[in-house]
Amino acid sequence: MFRIGTTSYIIPAGILPNVRHLAGRVSDIQLVLFETDEQGSNLPDEALRCALRDEAARHGLSYTVHLPLDLRLADGGEAESRSLRQARRTIEATRGLDPYGYTLHLDATLLPPPWGACQSGALPLAIWREQAIRALAALSRWVPDPARLCIENLECADPDAFAPLFDRLPVSRTVDIGHLWLQGRDPVAALEAWLPRTRIVHLHGIGTRDHQSLRHVPHDRLAPLLRMLRDRFDGVLTLELFNEPDLAESLDAVRAAGEEVPA
Repeated sequence: MFRIGTTSYIIPAGILPNVRHLAGRVSDIQLVLFETDEQGSNLPDEALRCALRDEAARHGLSYTVHLPLDLRLADGGEAESRSLRQARRTIEATRGLDPYGYTLHLDATLLPPPWGACQSGALPLAIWREQAIRALAALSRWVPDPARLCIENLECADPDAFAPLFDRLPVSRTVDIGHLWLQGRDPVAALEAWLPRTRIVHLHGIGTRDHQSLRHVPHDRLAPLLRMLRDRFDGVLTLELFNEPDLAESLDAVRAAGEEVPA
């Protein structure tokens, strides 16, 4: 049975108030972290790590980490080198929390059609894959187990472009169901193939945009997916949402689909 989680941005406050707000309602919290010149950094310091460990012990929580979204892994140039340094700082800042997994985005902006949307300056697919493998191998040295590195499928890229990476490296998947829906793909069929290497699943509704309440997902579309996860998945199901109303509605939708929400 999966553990159900959500993000560290449900109420408009920092990480620790969100964890305290969510404790008892979910079993995992995805720490959404950033480090930018414009917004500063929310990487946890030792005082915050101690408080997060206390909350985890008190409430039986686990943590997952979403590495910063603007990383240029597989870029192959200086942008990739900067991204690796930033990813390492994030991993080191959270290592003391023993994260269940680290979700990451590979840089798909250089993928050529039909694998991606880059029309000029695209890399040949074989070169892009080799650069992605090199970047992932570097990241693997900084985590306790390479299987905790979880490559997320992206709305803007054909997930088959990533497939050989899982043959070359002992990394895992974060399967984003919303991204599959946006591409018109059947997530149940995708999970049939991907579940053995899947550690984290992201679930959210598609309304006027993605990352909205599951009330936007018809019951007959949601129920088979949750049934499959209930029977065959023992990782973390993250409701990847960013406000309280969407989370409350989504937890209700999971219950209405006939699933017992793990405590």
